[in-house]
Amino acid sequence: MTTKVAVIGAAGRMGSTACDAVEGADDLELVGRYDDGDDLGDLGGADVAIDFTVLAASEGNVRHCVARGVHVVVGTSGWTDAKAGELRSDVEAKGGVGVLIAPNFAIGAVLMMQFAKQAARFYESVEVIELHHPRKVDAPSGTATRTAEMIGAAREEAGLGAVPDATTQDPDGARGAQVEGVPVHAVRLRGLVAHQEVLLGNEGEMLTLRHDSFDRVSFMPGVLAGVRAVGKHPGVTVGLENVLGL
Repeated sequence: MTTKVAVIGAAGRMGSTACDAVEGADDLELVGRYDDGDDLGDLGGADVAIDFTVLAASEGNVRHCVARGVHVVVGTSGWTDAKAGELRSDVEAKGGVGVLIAPNFAIGAVLMMQFAKQAARFYESVEVIELHHPRKVDAPSGTATRTAEMIGAAREEAGLGAVPDATTQDPDGARGAQVEGVPVHAVRLRGLVAHQEVLLGNEGEMLTLRHDSFDRVSFMPGVLAGVRAVGKHPGVTVGLENVLGL
């Protein structure tokens, strides 16, 4: 059975790569390409829509799809657990519609986040460094935010206190953002695509977890896995790991 797919944000870097990936899959059919200002209408009769836009537009796009009974795979950066929660009642009321929101579709990045969650309870110190191309509009990245949230929850469950830090003066924010008590640092550098390090430290040792995406094609196996799985997960699901059996 062929799944019909529409891509919203098809003219963008991620959207155009997603279109190519869908067209190259034997079990998927690309039935619509939509971009800023286009009328989504019935989405070309799609079973699943992929949203790679910007946060300001993404929520409306997702609600449009849900209202028409179309499953959605969301790769737009900036979605938080709180914002995803605002969708839940509407999606559940529709019945049978699935929305998958993934901060990162690279399989290696998802594994890195899971490893960080496991390791966090064993280490006193932890910091996250995310590195992206300078055209990225949000900071910290959705992946870094999600990673820090997962680390923070694991530390709390393990009964760990605050990350040790004697800094009392930082007028320019050199210590980075604080996400669930975890310092998160953002780098924007020409030549990069998407990269992240999680640094975990104890007395006398450091564990470094790093993932690098050198090309946007690295996200496509995860995007296609999400497209194939989203209909089996009614409601709102946050994180690709939840459809990968992790």
